Amino acid sequence: MTNQIVVKMVKDLKQASTKNNAPIWSKIAEMALKPTIAKRVVNLTKIDSVTNDNDVIIVPGKLLGTGKISHKITVCSFSMSTSAAKKILEAGGKIISHSEMISKFPSGKGVRIIG
Repeated sequence: MTNQIVVKMVKDLKQASTKNNAPIWSKIAEMALKPTIAKRVVNLTKIDSVTNDNDVIIVPGKLLGTGKISHKITVCSFSMSTSAAKKILEAGGKIISHSEMISKFPSGKGVRIIG
């Protein structure tokens, strides 16, 4: 059985993809429907090494707090550990939901998928 929150998120992402002609949202929607075992797990160490200050990223899976983040980033993730959230906020970053991500970046320009 699929979680109703995931179903709503997928619906929102597909609508945003069609409305804004932004294929990134459709791709994220497909990733959200994958089984848990196929979803990606990313540590802060990886994010710190592949991002720069003020980057906007989406993690289509779980974000774990292993490592540290040395700069400000804006993150949207399907799931996030408490320690990862704490470290991102301490570094001056932001954590936003998929709906906030769609409203702030309707075309998906500047948003990177990590994982």
